[in-house]
Amino acid sequence: MGAAMSMPKGSNAPVPTTALRVELGWRSGAGVPDADASALLLVAGKVRSDSDFVFYNQPVHSSDAVRHEAKRDEGGRVTDTLLVDLARVEPAVETVVLAASADGGTFGQVPDLYIEVRDAARGTVVARFDNAGATVETAFVLGEFYRRQGAWKFRAVGQGYSSGLAGLATDFGITVDEPQQAPAPQAAAPTPPPVAPPATVPPAPARPVSVPPPAPPAPATPVRLTKVTLTKQAPSVSLTKQGGTSGALRVNLNWQVHKQFSGWGSKLGRAVAQHSDLDLDLCALFELSDGSKGVVQSLGNAFGALHQPPYIHLDGDDRTGAVSSGENLTVNLDRTQSFRRILIFVTIYAGARSFADLHATVTLTPANGAPVDFSLDECTVPSTVCALALITNTGGDLIVQREARYLVPERGVSPQRTVDRAYGWGMNWTPGRK
Repeated sequence: MGAAMSMPKGSNAPVPTTALRVELGWRSGAGVPDADASALLLVAGKVRSDSDFVFYNQPVHSSDAVRHEAKRDEGGRVTDTLLVDLARVEPAVETVVLAASADGGTFGQVPDLYIEVRDAARGTVVARFDNAGATVETAFVLGEFYRRQGAWKFRAVGQGYSSGLAGLATDFGITVDEPQQAPAPQAAAPTPPPVAPPATVPPAPARPVSVPPPAPPAPATPVRLTKVTLTKQAPSVSLTKQGGTSGALRVNLNWQVHKQFSGWGSKLGRAVAQHSDLDLDLCALFELSDGSKGVVQSLGNAFGALHQPPYIHLDGDDRTGAVSSGENLTVNLDRTQSFRRILIFVTIYAGARSFADLHATVTLTPANGAPVDFSLDECTVPSTVCALALITNTGGDLIVQREARYLVPERGVSPQRTVDRAYGWGMNWTPGRK
C-alpha cells in the first residue's frame, strides 16, 4: 500500500457519496499518549443535540451514518477509525467534523499524526491530511466533510485546541459532564437604606399576589467524556473507587475480520469477508460467595439470569462483531456481595481456527462510573479460547483485571475445560451444543 499524497492545510477534495472509512493514525512508542477519533454532525455550525456527537462513549449516530470502530495497534502504528456513510447523513446536516483528542498528553508528543479517508468497499485512498507541527494542543479538528452543490467534499482543517475533547465539543454546542470550578464568591451588595414615602401620599395597601413558581427546566443529560483504558502496564481498575458498584455492568465484545474492511452489510461496520460464518461466543465462569460455581454461555442455552443467581445474563448470539451489537453480557452489580469472582472469556465456536487477524475490543460499561475498555493483543498461537477479564470481589472492592490471555487447548480438551484449568475453577464438564 503506497502512501497517498498529503493535502495542504485548507485545501479540499471531492469524495464519493458512499461508505467511507476515516482512519486517524499515529506512531506509538514510549511516552506517546493515546488518541481518540470523534465526529460531530453540524447544522449551521452547531450540533442539534448531544446525540450528534459520535465518540468512544457514544459510538453510533441515530441515523447510522457515522460509527466509531475499535482501535488497532499493528507494528507500532495505532489507528482509530470512524465509518461514515455519506448517503445516510440526514439532509439537514451540512458538515461532519472529524476530530482527534489526546488522552494523557499533548499532540506535540504524538508523532506522525494523520487522517486518511478511504472508499470502504474498494480500499482506495480518496483523501489524506498529515497534521505536522503540533505542540501544546490536546485536541484537533483534522478535517470535515461538507456539502457543496449537491456533492460532498473533504477539507483538510488542522485547527488545534488546548482545552482537550471537552473544549472542542463545547465549542460545537455539546453539554459536557466535566467538573467545573465554582465561581468565586462575590461580596454581597450593601442594602440601601429604606426611603420613607412622602407624607402627603399615604402608602397603598399591599395586596398579596399569588405568583406560581417557574417550572424547572428539563435537565439536560450531559455527555460523559471519562474513560479507563487498561494496558499491560496498567492492567487493573477498581470499580468501587470509580463509583461503579450498582446497577448493570454491560460487557461488550466486538471484533473485525481481517485487516481490510471488506463489506457493507445492513449494519454499518459489519465484516462479511471469507469469515461470514465466524461465530465467537462470550462466556463467563462465576464463583459466588456461597461457594457455588458455574458458567454462563450460549452453549447448552446457559444464558444465566440477572435477578436471581448467578446475577449474570448473556444476550443472544451475535455473528457480526458490529460495534453496536457484538456479544453482550450483563452483570447485576446490585448483587456485588454475592460475587467472589467472575472470569469473562471468549471462545471460537465456528468459522476460524484461531484469533489471528481478529481485532477485538472489550468494553465494560457500568451504570455509574467510567467505561473500562481494552484491546486484545495480536494472537500468534493457535488459540480458540481467550481469557478477557477477571472481576474479583476483595473485601467489597470490585477489581477488574485485564487478562487478554490466549490459551491453546490440548487435543481432545474443550475450550471451556482449558480456561477452567488455567484459572483453577474445578468444575465438571460434559459435551454441549447450541
